[in-house]
Amino acid sequence: MIANNIFRAIGDFFTNILFIPYDAFRSMDGWWISNAVNVVLVIIGFIALFYWLGQLSKFKRTGDLS
Repeated sequence: MIANNIFRAIGDFFTNILFIPYDAFRSMDGWWISNAVNVVLVIIGFIALFYWLGQLSKFKRTGDLS
């Protein structure tokens, strides 16, 4: 029963606490407003990708590929 209660608690935590912002997005009327989170995450991902590629090229130029 203890394992069952742990998994129920994890599911309850995700459903009732972590998904609250997504419930707010679901009730919004504007498509652009509700997809702002996706746009922000894509922008952050591209920034991280280009930073990573810049670091790779810097290490390749110096020959420090250990």
